[in-house]
Amino acid sequence: MTSANAVNHDIKDARLAPGGKKRLLWADRDMPVLARVRERFAKEKPLRGLRMAACLHVTAETANLARTLKEGGADLLLVASNPLSTQDDVAASLVHDYGISVHAIREEDTDTYYKHIVAGLEHQPQITMDDGADLVSALVFVSLGRLDAVHAQVRAWAQKKTPADRQKLLSQIIGSMEETTTGVNRLRAMERDRVLPFPVIAVNDAQTKHFFDNRYGTGQSTIDGIIRATNHLMAGSRVVVCGYGWCGKGVAMRARGLGANVIVTEVDPIRALEAAMDGLTVMPLADAAAQGDVFITLTGNAGVIRKEHFLRMKDGAVVCNSGHFDVELDLPALKAESQSVTPGVRNEVDEYLLRNGHRVYVLGQGRLVNLAAAEGHPASVMDMSFATQALATEHCVKNKGKLEPRVHKVPVEIEEFIAHHKLASMGITIDQLTAEQKRYMSGWEQGT
Repeated sequence: MTSANAVNHDIKDARLAPGGKKRLLWADRDMPVLARVRERFAKEKPLRGLRMAACLHVTAETANLARTLKEGGADLLLVASNPLSTQDDVAASLVHDYGISVHAIREEDTDTYYKHIVAGLEHQPQITMDDGADLVSALVFVSLGRLDAVHAQVRAWAQKKTPADRQKLLSQIIGSMEETTTGVNRLRAMERDRVLPFPVIAVNDAQTKHFFDNRYGTGQSTIDGIIRATNHLMAGSRVVVCGYGWCGKGVAMRARGLGANVIVTEVDPIRALEAAMDGLTVMPLADAAAQGDVFITLTGNAGVIRKEHFLRMKDGAVVCNSGHFDVELDLPALKAESQSVTPGVRNEVDEYLLRNGHRVYVLGQGRLVNLAAAEGHPASVMDMSFATQALATEHCVKNKGKLEPRVHKVPVEIEEFIAHHKLASMGITIDQLTAEQKRYMSGWEQGT
């Protein structure tokens, strides 16, 4: 146990720590692969002496990743990657029980959010970890002198630094890890524009991450958030899923399993074709807008549900987002078309009364509904994602100076380790190739 005063932090209330410890230890029971990594890290200390800044959802599952990184020897500072995703009791426990520096408060305003990003920069990290690339983006903009592109909190901090100090921030960074699709997209755009200054490992793209976390985790936790917020009966409802990537597939699967009639909207013809062959109805959002009871965006893009869609919705339509940023819903346009807005008609439900008399209910202020209105992904699926994060960090450190400044895949040996041990933790064994099968698969001479 550590005195909260001895740890650099900005949290809601240190007195919440006992409840947070119970919560994170409960999650830890379902995270055996990460626990195995943590046990080895505690012995080997592969991150000894390294300063790390992590911008992640501050949840019970993330807390167990933070514990693992600290056991590995890292000097970790953790900030929130979303204003509504922090579990305040967990943040308190990390500070009070584990001596980890946390700057995160649930429902923090935008200024506070970026003040916490600044705390991550001020930590002068040698390794960064992101969920959405806000930390890396701030680093890049500051190093380029693009202070017009950063929030006022970051700009004020950067203006106190000399250009040499700003560059030093980058020169000491070994690499970064990225957790989510939106962040990987931003980082690949940086790579394309030749401004990505250090190697980044796309943890999101690991098979042991997006096949499971994005599909099964997002699928279950998104529906969980909608039901907790509204108590809506999914059976018989028309649920419109905007985007049929791995997250969209998972949500459509779970909604359909609860008896919903699922409509998919897409801009990608391959994904649209896949949704149709999965037995789902596919149509443009302009048509779906008049039919849906519940709308869920999962695209990673901006302006998905816009003014023209809101105006076509039936009275009582429920709208939410499970993509990383809240820009998927054009809430300023919705507000402009409303004669009144009533926040908090239920927890995490705001009512917009349109001028045409129809009511639209927005969940979680348009932010990640699975974290704003529920608890995020189940621990058992985050076990794989966060074990991947920890091992990718170790890989980055072991290969210091050898990785090019671009977006890298997670090494296959990490993927295989995690899959093998996850199966073992589930009591599942699988077949092995025989010597003859290995020869056949590696050769080309034998045919029909």
